[in-house]
Amino acid sequence: MTASASSRLSIDDWTERALALLMDEGVGAIKINRLCRELGVTKGSFYWHFADLDAFLAAIAEKWCAETREALSGLSELHALPPLERIRAMALRLIDDRSWSVERALREWAKDDAKVAVVIVEADQFVFELVQAALLELGHSAQDARLRAGLLVYAGIGFAHGQASLPQPTADDIENLITFLSSEAQP
Repeated sequence: MTASASSRLSIDDWTERALALLMDEGVGAIKINRLCRELGVTKGSFYWHFADLDAFLAAIAEKWCAETREALSGLSELHALPPLERIRAMALRLIDDRSWSVERALREWAKDDAKVAVVIVEADQFVFELVQAALLELGHSAQDARLRAGLLVYAGIGFAHGQASLPQPTADDIENLITFLSSEAQP
């Protein structure tokens, strides 16, 4: 994207490009000079919108947090699905390469940004509660539902972080994991 004399970059233009860099290369890739070069503008354009890099990072975090909260509220629609379908819909997101990239980058960023860390916690808790509720509906005891939901959520986090060094899960792997964790325990 380049800015022309008749169009000025918006805060959204800046934060969208930065989020793409964050997903591809991590927070360390977000540099003012690089963004200006890629967007075809001068540093003056950057400083028109942001006081400094910290203000820019705060704007990026705010945008991501708002998008994540919106996406989580969209997951609420899953309540209309049967319990196993709810779990399946969430689990299949794990085999999406973009989801892994985003997950890794944001969890790494959350180590240094309290606002991002809060949203990561909210997201994890929300997903955990959705999975746990579905398992309860399938007839698992509260203790079993909590344990199995935790295993599924931890597996999702592990899939995101182990992508480079572990075999990539397939749709069949996800299906087998769901079957394994949602089936009744054998005596």
